[in-house]
Amino acid sequence: MDRMIAVAQFGQQDIARRLGINVTDLTCLGFLIEARTSGEALAAGGLAERARLTTGAVTGVLNRLEKAGYVRRVPDPGDRRRVTVVMEEAAEQRILEVYGPFYARLGELFADYEPAEVAVLADWFGRATELFRESLDEIRDSGAATRPTPRA
Repeated sequence: MDRMIAVAQFGQQDIARRLGINVTDLTCLGFLIEARTSGEALAAGGLAERARLTTGAVTGVLNRLEKAGYVRRVPDPGDRRRVTVVMEEAAEQRILEVYGPFYARLGELFADYEPAEVAVLADWFGRATELFRESLDEIRDSGAATRPTPRA
């Protein structure tokens, strides 16, 4: 499991570099894609919450993603203080060019399993994701970073 996570982390760095953005921007882009796929309009504040960034940091992310042509901000007609972040249509194609082969391979892998087995895998990954979030919350809430104990 640790090896898979490490490979994924290094992969995210390579993917971000190929897309011309940094890993934090790629993570935020992932949240925007997820929201769009589920039909949800994601506001800048919601993105900050999901990415665990300050609103100021998300402003920087959105500035970079807009400049790179991935997103645009649209004022909320019901609340002029709020903006919704919208993916640019051409951006999806750029992203699929990079992620497409990986998702095709995942599709082939899932084809080796029965639907009930895929359901178990999906359940496991969903639950494991929640455990990761809970553990990270505990680490963040525990305060100061731990330092190695000096050797005597």
